[in-house]
Amino acid sequence: MPKPSHEQDSFLYETYVPRYTGLLADRPDGISRTPSNWKKNTKEEMASVDVRERLRQHFDALPPEKQAGGWNAMWEQNVTPWDRGEPSPALVDTLQHKLPQIEASSSQDTSSNKAHNQQPTRRKKALVPGCGRGYDVLLLAAYGYDAYGLDTSTLAIQGAQELAQSPDRETKYPSTNPSGTGPGTATFLEADFFSDDFLTQSHSPTTTTTTTTGPEQHPAEPKTFDLIYDYTFLCALPPSLRPAWSKRMSQLLSPLGGMLICLEFPLRKPPSSGGPPHGLTRELYEQLLNRPGKGVEYTTAQEGGEEGGGYVIEDRTTEMPRDALVKVERWKAERTHEVGRDMDFVSVWKHVQ
Repeated sequence: MPKPSHEQDSFLYETYVPRYTGLLADRPDGISRTPSNWKKNTKEEMASVDVRERLRQHFDALPPEKQAGGWNAMWEQNVTPWDRGEPSPALVDTLQHKLPQIEASSSQDTSSNKAHNQQPTRRKKALVPGCGRGYDVLLLAAYGYDAYGLDTSTLAIQGAQELAQSPDRETKYPSTNPSGTGPGTATFLEADFFSDDFLTQSHSPTTTTTTTTGPEQHPAEPKTFDLIYDYTFLCALPPSLRPAWSKRMSQLLSPLGGMLICLEFPLRKPPSSGGPPHGLTRELYEQLLNRPGKGVEYTTAQEGGEEGGGYVIEDRTTEMPRDALVKVERWKAERTHEVGRDMDFVSVWKHVQ
C-alpha cells in the first residue's frame, strides 16, 4: 500500500480526527489540526488517529455487493466521523435561499406542462439516501416535504427514529414551510437505495380524493421524488457502483420539476487514496449524471503522475440520453461542515426534458 502524500495526510486528519470521539476522547487541548503538528503528536495518539484507515480496511475486506451491510458495524464501534450532529449548513442555505430562486426560474416550464397540471395536489416528497441519524431528513420535513431517509444500518435508523420522536424536535426543526401548510412527515426506513422495496412504504398504490359526488380513485402516484439530497452517499459507495447510483437517481427523480441536490464532497482528496470516503471531482458528477448508468473510464496511476490515477477520462459523446440529468446551477458553499469549509460545492440537477 503506497504511503499517503502530505495532501492526503492533511485531508485524513481534517476529515476524521475531529469527529472520532471514541479514540480521541482524551486528546490534549490546544493541538493544532495541521499535518505538521499532527506528526509531532505522541506515539500513542498517532496509533489512534487514522480512523480513515480503519474504515478503508473494513470495507476493503468486503466485496462491493456486501459493503452496504458493513456500515452497521461502524455504528456499533462508534466509528462515525460523518455524523455531525446537525443538518448540513449548506443544505439549510440551499433550501432557504437558492432553491426558491431556481424553482421560480423554472416555473414557466412546469406551468406549461399539461401532465404536471393534472397531477392531484399533494405534498412534495424528498429522499435522503444514506441518511444516518436523519438530521437532513428532519430539516426537509420542516420545510414542508414528506421526507424519507434510507440507511442500511439498523443502529442509524434507530437513532434517527429517536430524534424524530424527541420532545425538542419542534424547537430544533421549526416549521419553515413557505406555503404555510405546516411541516411534512419524516419517515426512516432501513432499506437499500438500489431496491424498489422501500417504494411501497413511500408511495401509495392509489390516491383517493373526495368530491361532491363522493370519493374518487386516482391512478397510483409516480414512484419518484421531488427532491433528492446526496451528501456523503456517493463518496461512500465503491467506485464500481457509481453508474448504478446515477441510473437510480435518474429513475427516482421526478421529471416534473424534480431537483437533485448534491453537496459535492470530498473534492480535494486524491481518488487514488481509496475510501470511504472516496475522492470525487466535478467532472465525475457531470459524467455520471449526464449519462446515467454508463460506465466511467479513469486515468491509470502512470497517467496521474504524483497524484495517482482515478481521475475521469472525458466522455466526448455529444448526444445525451433521454434520462440524462443536467446541471441547473453550481456554487461554492458559503456555509458547510468544518471538514468541507472552503472546499465544498453544491450542485442542483434536473431531468434534461
